Amino acid sequence: MSGSRLDEIDRKILAELQADGRMTNVELAKRVGISAPPCLRRVRTLEEAGFVRGYHADVNPRELGFEVGVFAMVRLHSQAESDLSAFEARCRDWPLVRECHMLNGEIDFILKCVAPDLSSFQRFLTEELTAAANVASVKTSLVIRCAKDEPGVPFDVLEARLARHP
Repeated sequence: MSGSRLDEIDRKILAELQADGRMTNVELAKRVGISAPPCLRRVRTLEEAGFVRGYHADVNPRELGFEVGVFAMVRLHSQAESDLSAFEARCRDWPLVRECHMLNGEIDFILKCVAPDLSSFQRFLTEELTAAANVASVKTSLVIRCAKDEPGVPFDVLEARLARHP
């Protein structure tokens, strides 16, 4: 079930949940124009199909004392699938790494990291990340400020594309 195979109601449900995952099923049903029981069935189907991966609170890292944000660009010695998978598994174990993306090009991975302070990040960088097996080099960039942090997908773009190519 790809995005283009979803009907308009399913896409509206996903857009509404992406904007506010805490709303009640009754409110969601009202917003998308159907009654509550079929809305709940659709939501469950969308969850089971993998369109909804979970529901999360958008917490403010700085309010919780995580003052430092860093992007780390990692190059590996080997790009064999087993080595890539091993590095990804290691990233999942590091609490300071919040996102890990494999890239095409000179850099193998980009990691989004948070830390309470610079010395905590430096300790992670020198004792764990650069010391990890298969890591050839790491370049870091400290986040000064974030101009946009919008999760999910732009449903208006999806709807426009579907309108052009039904």
